[in-house]
Amino acid sequence: MITKIKQSASEKILLVFILILGIGSLFAFLIIKNKCLFVKNYNPYELSFDKPENIAVLNTNCGNVIIELRPDLAPNSVKRFKMLIKSEMYNDVAFHRVIKNVLVQSGDLQFGKKDNLDYTYIGTGKSGYGSIKSELNKKFEFKKGSVALARTDKLNTEDSQFFILLEDAPLYEGEYSPLGKVVYGLDVLKKIKYNDKVEYVLRPDFINTFKMLE
Repeated sequence: MITKIKQSASEKILLVFILILGIGSLFAFLIIKNKCLFVKNYNPYELSFDKPENIAVLNTNCGNVIIELRPDLAPNSVKRFKMLIKSEMYNDVAFHRVIKNVLVQSGDLQFGKKDNLDYTYIGTGKSGYGSIKSELNKKFEFKKGSVALARTDKLNTEDSQFFILLEDAPLYEGEYSPLGKVVYGLDVLKKIKYNDKVEYVLRPDFINTFKMLE
């Protein structure tokens, strides 16, 4: 006859602890494995916009970033930006410069393409269409979600590179040509790969697609 052996209280507590530890480890693994787990992905076609012709949709691995462009503030800058978007030139371009919780930068069409990434020169590349004049606008507030053309330390060197702010940056006001602001999906950008020690990212994340809503 087989006699059942009862577990002691300490053994039951140990078993529960092991189960909790195992579940916790599995949950932590899933979160680390899927960095997009709690990020909401907005469908632009389910939203309403006053001026849909000025809505741009940037898609990354974690979802859509929906940007409202402001041609009334910087007409030539937005015209260049729209042209590059419609030409699909931003597709598969790296987020080559990322500062955690501060900004993300992309748009190096020369050295930032996924199939032609050049770590030596990335961040210096151009579009091939030439530079345009700066359109500084002191009325535009560089708050979280602001989108603007990047440039060198000299004015009138804007081309294809752009940045998006992840925090307010009042010191940028009157210094960069504004393009617009993120209206949905800012949390998507906070999941872009960054490097704690330097601004430029090794094996960066990429823009999947970038298109105009209309």
